[in-house]
Amino acid sequence: METVADVLSGNPYPGRGVLWARTLGGTLCGAYFLTGRSAASRGRTLTLRRGAGEIVVSPTDETAHDPLRHYVAARERGGWLVYGNGEQVATVADRLEDGRAPAAALDGLEYEPDPPIFTPRITVAVDLRTGAAWLGAARRSAGGRAAADVMTLAVRDLAPGDVVLMTTYRSNGKQVATGEPFTEARTEATDRQGLLAEVWDSLTPQLRVAATAFDAGVLADAAIRLAGAGEGGDRLA
Repeated sequence: METVADVLSGNPYPGRGVLWARTLGGTLCGAYFLTGRSAASRGRTLTLRRGAGEIVVSPTDETAHDPLRHYVAARERGGWLVYGNGEQVATVADRLEDGRAPAAALDGLEYEPDPPIFTPRITVAVDLRTGAAWLGAARRSAGGRAAADVMTLAVRDLAPGDVVLMTTYRSNGKQVATGEPFTEARTEATDRQGLLAEVWDSLTPQLRVAATAFDAGVLADAAIRLAGAGEGGDRLA
């Protein structure tokens, strides 16, 4: 089975991605990353709001809010951890807090209205009481139907080193298409810092924007990596 590094380094432009993993140290961890080609996509940062139990994707300048680019990327409350690539994260988190089952909370979502690629909405919902996770994706049909195809994958009992991941795109470096529904891989990381480094180091340096990794139930201690300003370097947040 391929490693996380193999999967991501073999996909020059993955867009945004979510991972659910059990590290070699035995800890259940989530991760989320952003890459970007346009100035607007690259002009973003991840901010940890410890008091709110959230990680937010926000602009690096004073531009108006763009719901496709700025959103709550992770929320942990009410016994649930939810993270993903858009405003659906808050929607799914609210549904779970209202008592809906995970499959129902992930249902009825739509892909992004950004032709021609129609970016999928990818989301992970984790029951912090059991460690079970549900990965959801709302994708445009390959046949061109306007209605979204919604997939929900239940993941349980990960062994140390197991990873399930989804990316919005797959690319050969020139052409970009919708990403695969999901990919299983292996990690060599022993903790969240190692998982974050594994993800970050595998992304195309000129396209990476931000990434975060966090232990389930401890979002307030999330590790965050941000593209450096001006010199092409990287910095920790």
